[in-house]
Amino acid sequence: MYYRNVSDLNKIILKRLSIIPRDFDLIVGIPRSGMLPANLLALYLNKPYTDINSFLNGHIYKAGARGQFFDIKDFKKILIVDDSIASGSAISKSKESLKNLTSDFSIKYCAIYVIPGKENLVDYYFEVVPLPRYFQWNILNHTSLEKACFDIDGVLCVDPLPEQNDDGEKYIDFILHAQPLFIPGSRIGTIVTSRLEKYRRETEIWLEANNVKYNQLVLLDLPDMEARMKANCHAEHKAKTYMSKSYILFIESSLSQAIVINRITKKPVLCTENFEMIFDAESIMYNITSGKYFPFLRKVALKIRNKLRKRK
Repeated sequence: MYYRNVSDLNKIILKRLSIIPRDFDLIVGIPRSGMLPANLLALYLNKPYTDINSFLNGHIYKAGARGQFFDIKDFKKILIVDDSIASGSAISKSKESLKNLTSDFSIKYCAIYVIPGKENLVDYYFEVVPLPRYFQWNILNHTSLEKACFDIDGVLCVDPLPEQNDDGEKYIDFILHAQPLFIPGSRIGTIVTSRLEKYRRETEIWLEANNVKYNQLVLLDLPDMEARMKANCHAEHKAKTYMSKSYILFIESSLSQAIVINRITKKPVLCTENFEMIFDAESIMYNITSGKYFPFLRKVALKIRNKLRKRK
């Protein structure tokens, strides 16, 4: 699995910004994932930017202005931007929608991330990242979330304040009215939390009210908060569920728990505390094996790790 967060996106754009010629008149993003890198490129290149439909309607964004209407013929060299290419369908659809403009404009295409073998679909790309891969900006709408486990507090909703965590009326009120945080657009495989089993009904009411779709809800079967604190098994409880089926991802709010979950399961854990993916918490190769830095380093790291494991 490969993972890139918004910080990685920004870093690779800055690192390889020089590959983009400075004579483009307008940056156009492919909605919706392409709008983030298009905005960054426009800011760094000091160019106006817009989305494809707005471009066709003559509406762009310029520095210091919320939005302005222009004759699109004022712009000659256009750069179309998307965040990534896998199948190439989004780029193909964009090319189709703009094919009638090729006689009036010089249009080039750019993607930040491409999979191997798809480099020729664009004029410019920033990094080759193989499949499977996740991006911070669209992971919550990924179709594979049905193969994932989610924590609740700090992920789906905010954490309770100390004064709300009384294992009584205040806590029940918190559960029923907690502010939503990261609500996925796709169905979740299993929600697994250290909330106590006795709060199942209140939790289910909140999940339904906030349109959270899921297959299973796993809570901690202990009598009260005192017993939960004494057991101190938050990460172990979550890891057990993560290992129970062929889940491919756990989304956890606490970095310390994310590391323990990964250590027990040897499976990736996305931590919303820093939006880093925990791949191998015990290893000095932590995150190198993710392919986050250079793909060839990942291959080397995996070979070394496998050799070390065989010696044990």
